[in-house]
Amino acid sequence: MIPVRAEGLLRTFAEAGVLMPADVHVARRLARLGGESDETVLLASALAVRGVRTGSVCVELATIADTVVPEDDELAADPVPEPVLLPWPADWSALGRSPLVALGTDPGWRPLRLVDGLLYLDRYWQQEQLVRRELDSRAAQSPPSVDLTPLHRLFAEPGSDRQRLAAAVAASRWVSVITGGPGTGKTHTVARLLALLLDQPGPRPRIALAAPTGKAAARLQESVRAQADAIGLPVDLTASTLHRLLGWRPDSRSRFRHDATDRLPFDVVVVDESSMVPLTLMARLLDAVRPTARLVLVGDPDQLTPVEAGAVLSDLVHRPLPAGSVDAGATIDAAVGGALGGPGTEGLRTEQLSAEERAQLAIGVVRLRDSHRFGAGIGALAEAIRAGDADEAVRLLAVGGELTRDEDTDGLAADVRRGGADLLAAATAGDAATAMELLAGHRLLCAHRHGPFGVAAWNEQLSRWTRPAGAPASSDWYPGQPLLITANDYDNGLFNGDAGVVVVGDDGLAAAFTRGTSTEVVPLSRLSSVMTAHALTVHRSQGSQYRAVTVMLPPPSSPLLTRELLYTAVTRAVDRVRVIGSEDSVRAAVGRHAVRASGLRRPSG
Repeated sequence: MIPVRAEGLLRTFAEAGVLMPADVHVARRLARLGGESDETVLLASALAVRGVRTGSVCVELATIADTVVPEDDELAADPVPEPVLLPWPADWSALGRSPLVALGTDPGWRPLRLVDGLLYLDRYWQQEQLVRRELDSRAAQSPPSVDLTPLHRLFAEPGSDRQRLAAAVAASRWVSVITGGPGTGKTHTVARLLALLLDQPGPRPRIALAAPTGKAAARLQESVRAQADAIGLPVDLTASTLHRLLGWRPDSRSRFRHDATDRLPFDVVVVDESSMVPLTLMARLLDAVRPTARLVLVGDPDQLTPVEAGAVLSDLVHRPLPAGSVDAGATIDAAVGGALGGPGTEGLRTEQLSAEERAQLAIGVVRLRDSHRFGAGIGALAEAIRAGDADEAVRLLAVGGELTRDEDTDGLAADVRRGGADLLAAATAGDAATAMELLAGHRLLCAHRHGPFGVAAWNEQLSRWTRPAGAPASSDWYPGQPLLITANDYDNGLFNGDAGVVVVGDDGLAAAFTRGTSTEVVPLSRLSSVMTAHALTVHRSQGSQYRAVTVMLPPPSSPLLTRELLYTAVTRAVDRVRVIGSEDSVRAAVGRHAVRASGLRRPSG
């Protein structure tokens, strides 16, 4: 849709699919308020709005012509024509003269801010500066005092050297990051870190566990409690969403009860699935955590970034050591003499880490590497994708066995029909527990929501393949139908992202969901925000796992086809991965990073 009143460069870029009507509307509104008429400034304003809408904190003017692509979620099945060459301005100097733009660290407020070639909406620059200041300030503080001796007991099992190192760093830093792919033991490490901190002399530390979504918070709480008895953790530890932790305010959608004037009353704050935390929420969190409280961020920076603006976890992992900060590696070496092995083990010496790992260790980042979720084949494919090795990814997918690549959907149809028959039998018999177990057997993951490669079309197709004979096509529900909760439902104890299945209950059709180690049935009439979930977007699948995954890849021209998307999709599987798409699509995905502009990776100063 082309904005009716768009003219000049705004209209040209809107017609090319680069700008949406909202981008143009905000740019024109700012221009009227500021008395600005220069076309270059209007285009830059619209691009800054577009940047935030598509996940970037800012836009880098020097490279924007090479990184911005038209948006099209309804990608056609036919080859996409060559893109139209756009009249990108060769000179952005008009921004320096515009009444809409603040330059550098000018304290005056204007809606836009230009800093070292990065153009921000001022609100996001202020948030980025808050995150930078808080991180730099905490990095420069004297590290907390801690006795690391119990680590040898808590991590006595073979192969736990990196987990031991991660716990040591997190205990010895005010802010730390524990990263790693699925199944690498991040939550296992967190549980033992908490046991270490609770074992220290003095008052018992007050602990908060949180995650960006209700589903992730429930999973974190369940995982930590499952380990409580074995390592001496209190069984009353609970986890909440970040929004609940910070405290909703009825008068604001972006402000919380806890901030710099009313800090959170905790000594340790652990945030799981931190890769899903956008800049705004991270800024609010850092503003609210006491400077003398440990903040432990846990997540996988190689997964897809948040829907909102910012990729803060990835920025923190790749951020240079701020001037004046305490080197975490040096702190650990001084505390344990460089050896973190327990009795009877060789241990991991920090000087044995690679140069990249040592640089990350200096800023309090430890990456766990060995996955216990999937086998060697899926692990090798995930690592090839993460490393950007397209040749190896293509080779692995051609081997067969647990990894396959198809260019048709015959194998998908056979799997779906076979799994659907088993699921239907259990659902019809009212066996909710078996139905939920079967539900985790296979899932189709798509990059797009709409179009021939999207979730909407494929949910309809898979419903046709699995709908029981005799069930009316007009019916919304049928036994064996996979469901997904799309908004937190506190009345029913369900969270956004929870998966369920329609089963035959005592009073007709109902929905079964897993609650901890048990399965509960909820009347369908009580569900408000729910969708059919034979197929999910890769974004929606984050935090879930399935025994087998089929990944539907769009053509190479799709802007959604990125390394992070393919990595996230592949690492949802435990036993088997099927990729449907061309070799060119695989290569395009592995070779294309999700680009999110940010200033956090630049040195402070």
